[in-house]
Amino acid sequence: MKQINKILALIFISLLYVNVINAKEINDSAALNGIKEAKSVFLIDFTDVKTTAFYMKIIEGTHKGFTDQGVKPKMVLVFIGKTVKFLSTQQDEAFEMENEEELNSIQESIKNFSKLGVRMEVCAVATKVFNIDNNTIPKEMDIVADGFISLIGWQTQDYKLVPIF
Repeated sequence: MKQINKILALIFISLLYVNVINAKEINDSAALNGIKEAKSVFLIDFTDVKTTAFYMKIIEGTHKGFTDQGVKPKMVLVFIGKTVKFLSTQQDEAFEMENEEELNSIQESIKNFSKLGVRMEVCAVATKVFNIDNNTIPKEMDIVADGFISLIGWQTQDYKLVPIF
């Protein structure tokens, strides 16, 4: 019995060793080759609160991915369209009750982005169209006159566009 346990242990260790040797490290080293800083501008345009919350967490992960791989992220998030409704700190009571988890997640992401130094811009054209009081937009965010103009400006400054819609 001891001999069988030794053989099984040896097989297990051998398989583990082979898997470790064959395991490829998952990273973005080919794309980030020689890059020390990455400038990106995210165009965020969703019509759904759940999708908005989900992608804000994904973008937080992107920021972490850059830093974990030794690249300094310089990120700008530009919110346009109906998405601005989900940023407001004052929601319709029924909508808030139905979407409390997602709305809380969005507010948490806003605070996290602010701590990370990520600039967040909210299109005033969109807040006007969707009747959102600019005073209900979190203080960590900047209201800009026109999200499209902002996008063009950031791209002109060599920020790479990441459209998310």
